[in-house]
Amino acid sequence: MIKRALLSVSNKEGIVSLAKQLVELGVEIISTGGTKKALEQEGIPVISISDVTGFPEILDGRVKTLHPMIHGGLLAIRSNPCHIEQLKEHEITPIDLVVVNLYPFQQTIAKPDVTFMEAIENIDIGGPTMLRAAAKNHEHVTVIVDPSDYETVLQELKETGTVSREMKLKLAAKVFRHTAAYDAMIAEYLTNQAGESYPETLTVTFTKKQDLRYGENPHQRAAFYEKPLGSRFSIAAAKQLHGKELSYNNINDANAALQIVKEFTSAAAVAVKHMNPCGVGVGETIFEAFTRAYEADPTSIFGGIVALNREVDRDTALKMHDIFLEIIIAPSFSEEALAILMKKKNIRLLTVDFAAEQKSEPMLVSVKGGLLVQDEDRYTLDDAELKVVTKREPTEQEWEDLQLAWKVVKHVKSNAIVLAKDGMTIGVGAGQMNRVGAAKIAIEQAGEKAQGAALASDAFFPMSDTVEAAAKAGITAIIQPGGSIRDEESIQKANEYGIAMVFTGVRHFKH
Repeated sequence: MIKRALLSVSNKEGIVSLAKQLVELGVEIISTGGTKKALEQEGIPVISISDVTGFPEILDGRVKTLHPMIHGGLLAIRSNPCHIEQLKEHEITPIDLVVVNLYPFQQTIAKPDVTFMEAIENIDIGGPTMLRAAAKNHEHVTVIVDPSDYETVLQELKETGTVSREMKLKLAAKVFRHTAAYDAMIAEYLTNQAGESYPETLTVTFTKKQDLRYGENPHQRAAFYEKPLGSRFSIAAAKQLHGKELSYNNINDANAALQIVKEFTSAAAVAVKHMNPCGVGVGETIFEAFTRAYEADPTSIFGGIVALNREVDRDTALKMHDIFLEIIIAPSFSEEALAILMKKKNIRLLTVDFAAEQKSEPMLVSVKGGLLVQDEDRYTLDDAELKVVTKREPTEQEWEDLQLAWKVVKHVKSNAIVLAKDGMTIGVGAGQMNRVGAAKIAIEQAGEKAQGAALASDAFFPMSDTVEAAAKAGITAIIQPGGSIRDEESIQKANEYGIAMVFTGVRHFKH
């Protein structure tokens, strides 16, 4: 049975209604600060924390609930005679219900002009301490941290006069999830402020965005979580304008498409299937870029995901309408384009803020029993020291094709080979156990288009066989990291066939 409740909240949503109904149930309320003031303004009888502790708030409110009169009432085990005797001895009244939520640390550090001291002052001390104490003693104390749980608890109180053990356990678990996430955000903020990249312990937190219908396969459960204050240029931050919910595989593929299209400053379109690009096109207009992406592989784009870095206009929408696409991602859609595409019931239309700061975030990959963490691969050709290692230098058109192929191959599963020509990919060899195998797939896909094309490899050539295959297909320019002990063999083979070859000095493995 609940006789005394402690209410102290930053988020005052629903707190007045909760307090009124608790009073109607005969519950005595103690409170502090802004919560006490809000309740008193509504005529709700409230006992001050200072009246309970016999000690005033001090240090600008930093110390008010950290007192034995409060924590004794929270932590006493009601079935322990010694605990009850000590409560009586010190005239401590048990607290049966705790309703607390914390200073808005996340909202504070999200402000662009926040100062370090402002962030520090929004680290709650008393709140988490009360929550943890109540949650530890949940068999005897009901604890609520989420306003969405107010009605559920009230309903149980009205129906049974108490809160069930099962409900108290669920609420306690939520409290520890909440305080863990709160501390994780503080730890991340201070770690970043201290300039540490890979600390001795890594504590990360994510907030559920949505439950998914299923995971990678229908027999697997899944959910989608979002990183608090994560990059706004992300699928997690995308706005869905139309279509059914995203699936697990949709989210993975959409993320892959978005990461590729951000490589380009000119109008670009990227089509993705199963985490690999099947077609990439650039052009003067977004219509020209999408047309090239489509023509790169009109078979594989069926059921694919397309990302574009310009507004989708009427002409592009008309061309898209004739193709079965799962998702289209763009900065925006014109009214005409929306009217055309929304005729398709299930197609998902997403907008992403391409103007948002594309801040680098650590890449997290889960493995059985562990987590791999690495820097995001943001290396571009602007960072590379390009070196032409053959007798012939690339022509201006070959340079453009080489750059396109290199931007794309970075995002293709290794071993990877990408062929490009005239502003579009024409062949993609992905995820092969050897490089010449990947080259053969890309060359076969390109067919006659390989004549005069450029080839990019995500890693060096351990032998000259890939150059040999490229030459026979009519490829005239190659870009690769270099660095093999047998580089000279590949260079000689390229010179033999008049191929221009460029070394970047950096590889782009993607596993």
